[in-house]
This record gives sequence, structure tokens and C-alpha cells, in this order.
Amino acid sequence: MIRIATSTGYTLVTHQEHARLAGRFAAHWGNARFTSPGPAALLPEIVLAVASHDDAWALRDATPFLTREGRPAAFTRELVGAYSAFEEIDLADYLAVRGAATEAVAAAHPYAAILISMHTVNLLTEQADLSTIAPADRPLHAAFIEGQLRRQRELASVLPPEQAPHATADQLQRGFEFLQFCDNLSLLTCVGYDHARALRHTHPDVDGIRHSVVCTPLGENTYRLAPWPFDQPELSFSVPARQVAAAACADLAAYRAACAVAPFEALSIRLVS
Repeated sequence: MIRIATSTGYTLVTHQEHARLAGRFAAHWGNARFTSPGPAALLPEIVLAVASHDDAWALRDATPFLTREGRPAAFTRELVGAYSAFEEIDLADYLAVRGAATEAVAAAHPYAAILISMHTVNLLTEQADLSTIAPADRPLHAAFIEGQLRRQRELASVLPPEQAPHATADQLQRGFEFLQFCDNLSLLTCVGYDHARALRHTHPDVDGIRHSVVCTPLGENTYRLAPWPFDQPELSFSVPARQVAAAACADLAAYRAACAVAPFEALSIRLVS
């Protein structure tokens, strides 16, 4: 779940809807300045990886939880760029969800599954504060990472003939970086991030020169990206979200009941050049 505090409570967006938004960003990437994130044979796989990378969270989001402080357990703007709350989660359950994200597409789309697994490994290594993992859980974490790396190699060995030549380290890295760019932009816009921030990774232009893309909030769910990487000068999106009153978070049963009956409303997001 993704949580935005409001004057009366919280706006909640599921992880799956956040990923779907990232996929819609991905579908609009590219213009006279910025190149495609991959060859034509791979574009559907790359966009699918972006749009599906959080599918395994659907069941978890359908059974919401509260934090110890009585707030919806969720990703918030305070957690952007910080991946350090392992002491607040059941690591085994969390890793199971992350592993399921890879397997959700592995059978039909092994290339997409490799990119999702690369994203997971990066979140749990380069971006993670491993000091917040309990010593007893560290072997579990290490085994999971090794298992994901092994799974990537297995998936690469069963790629269809038209995709196998593109499973190079450079091309996989490009797809992974693109997934993280779209994921990062979706998270920033879904949580209502309130100051300028460079999005993850640099991205090549038509001359091969890499650029950092900065996202600047302009208010009213509008964000300026510079340099502009998309195929239209302005893009508008709508994300399903639910409103839950703060009073409904008095206990877990009340919170879950409120989530169950809250209608979905449109969270509008606008990107401009």
C-alpha cells in the first residue's frame, strides 16, 4: 500500500496500481532526444516488467495492516530513497512476496522476470540498510539474494530465440534502470512528493550521452520533468485510490472494515515538460 496523509485521514493506493501507473509512464517513453529503452523485440517485455513488478503485493494489500502508531502500514513520502525498516517487518513474509513478484511472470515472460528480479536484488542490497536486519535473519536474506541471482541465470537459459541475443549484461542493465526510473517516478507522484528530486539512474540520449532527469512538483499533483523524456509535451493519468478517515484507524478491525467499503476515487497526476 502507498499512503498519503490528508487533513482528515489518508489516501491509499495499492502497490499494483502504482506499478500499473509506472507501466503507463513506460509506454510513453522516447522522443527525438531520448532513445528507446530496448530493441523492438524487447519493448513489450520491458514495459510488462515495469507494469507487473508489484503484482505479488495484491494479496497483501487486500489484507491491510496498521503500524504500531495506528497508521495504515504503507509506503510514504518519508520512505522515498530510504529502504531501512526491516526491523518492522516479518522478513520471511516480505521475501516471499518479493520472490513471488519474479515468479508471477516467469513462465510466460522470462525476460520480464529477470528485470523484476534485478530490481528486487537491488532494493535488498544496494538500496538497503542491512544493519536493520536482525542477525538471526541475515542468513535468510543472503540465501534469498543468492536464489534470485540463480533464478536470473535460469530464466536467461530459457529465453525464446528472438530475445536470447539481447540478454547481454548491458541490455539487461538498461532495462533494469528503466524499470527503476518508472517505478521511482510513480512512487514520487503517488505519495505527493513535495520537492525536486533526480529520478533513479541516468538515461542515454540519441547520442549516447547520459542525463539525470529531475522531477519537480508544481502543486496540485502536477510535476515537471527536465529534461523531458516522453513522447508528448504533457501527460495526464488517473490512479484508483481510496480515502480512509483517521478515526477509522482506531483498531485493526475498524480499519479493515473501512478499507473494504471505501469506494475507489480517481487520483489525478499530471506530467509537464
